[in-house]
Amino acid sequence: MSGHGHGGHSHGCCEDEHEPAERGLEYALYQRIDIEKLQCLNETREGDGKLVFKPWDQRTDREKFVESDADEELLFNIPFTGSVKLKGIIIAGEDDESHPAEMRLYKNIPQMSFDDTGREPEQAFRLNRDPLAQLEYPTKIARFSNVNHLSIHISRNFGTESTRVYYIGLRGEYSQAHRHEVTICNYEASANPADHKVDSIIPQTNFIS
Repeated sequence: MSGHGHGGHSHGCCEDEHEPAERGLEYALYQRIDIEKLQCLNETREGDGKLVFKPWDQRTDREKFVESDADEELLFNIPFTGSVKLKGIIIAGEDDESHPAEMRLYKNIPQMSFDDTGREPEQAFRLNRDPLAQLEYPTKIARFSNVNHLSIHISRNFGTESTRVYYIGLRGEYSQAHRHEVTICNYEASANPADHKVDSIIPQTNFIS
């Protein structure tokens, strides 16, 4: 199995000893993505970026993929339907120079653009070619324990004009959005227009970012 000799990534390789069914359950976070709002910037065909977040048993499927357009970079903006503790990522491409070579992770920056990628990421990884989706890159869980929105920046590949991705797997824990946020929304919806003291609640909505 490739990747064992690459220092920090060897921990991820060992995860492959798990039963396949168990791995499929661990990598079910794709079901918690608000897929209609997911964005992929610089994709060749609109909507293709959504196709690489798929079930574990389809991870080596070559029918669905996303390819970069103007250059080798891709930027995925991934909103979740609740709060996620992200523990690991698998990213699979073609076994050639179009495979992603570097991945940078950002959390809770909705509508992130390429202009924003100059900022310091929460974590960055040098990637190995992994056409069979076998290598997991473990995250620093303390930094990814309350993620409502994840951005994945593929900053370069192994030396060709465009980047191709077949599968992105996300492993972690999911919890529903806090109920008190729903309560606040209901209260505002039925509030007396004259009682506009609700402005004082607004800073709470920025707490996530």
